[in-house]
Amino acid sequence: SFGVIADIQYADVEDGYDFCGSRRRYYRHSLRLLRAAVEAWAAERPPPALVLQLGDAIDGANARSGAAAAEAALERVLEALRPLRAPVHHVWGNHELYNFRRERLARSGLNSRPEAAAAPGGDCQAYAFSPAPRFRFVLLDAYEVSVLGREATAPRYCQALRLLQQKNPNADRNSPAGLKEPQFVEFNGGFSQDQLDWFNEVLKISDENQEKVVVMGHLPIHPDSSDRVCLAWNYEDALSVIHAHQCVVCYLAGHLHDGGYCVDSHGVHHLTLEGVIETPPESNAFGTIYVYDDKMVLKGRGRISDRVMYY
Repeated sequence: SFGVIADIQYADVEDGYDFCGSRRRYYRHSLRLLRAAVEAWAAERPPPALVLQLGDAIDGANARSGAAAAEAALERVLEALRPLRAPVHHVWGNHELYNFRRERLARSGLNSRPEAAAAPGGDCQAYAFSPAPRFRFVLLDAYEVSVLGREATAPRYCQALRLLQQKNPNADRNSPAGLKEPQFVEFNGGFSQDQLDWFNEVLKISDENQEKVVVMGHLPIHPDSSDRVCLAWNYEDALSVIHAHQCVVCYLAGHLHDGGYCVDSHGVHHLTLEGVIETPPESNAFGTIYVYDDKMVLKGRGRISDRVMYY
């Protein structure tokens, strides 16, 4: 079994609202809910073999309070996770990149890549690992091509800026107003061709070894598991890689705080987890996924519903 949680977005600030001003965000309570999730996982028998943190562990509000606030917030989140004996694997989301450059994140506790993990080159944070025979996880870096967290002279920044300029003519590039492809906003990002080629090779090996593969990234990659805005820029390219293989059973994401779910035309489950940050203090938003020969069973807590995902 393994634990799943997304969009904690902790900040030591008063409660606020989303960018539309309509959804309440519980910044301080999100840390309390994370601690409650850790206690619940630690009490399970047997405990989960690992935990997947699907991005946005801290909120961009920390950056507005200064670098020291961002560092303190990150340390509090990592401290809340330390009682877990199981490894925690971290996906990077847009809010991490509002607070830190990628180089800093690579030197932080949010760099969870095991030394022996298969990984592409450069500063791409994708990696793959196998915690059990014939079962593999692949973490994708949905912000490898992004204007967030990079110097303006970086090649990937320039690539991302060109894409945004082509796809989004709005003065505010965080606005999807009027776009034919509304995912092309600044708070999203995309996968490089190098990462997609690496991903394809990993899945080839998994096909040959008859493995079951769970893929995850901060951004959803299927329109039926998300609204049209919160998708990865080139989500169709990632889907094409997955659909060229038999091994992928599930794709896990965060980012869309309402959550979402679908089974696509190739039988792949797409599960977008509800965000902790918009969960009232009396509830929660996390779960444990139990792995069987023919299915995975999600036991959700609070806002997250139970679900059976057959292979």
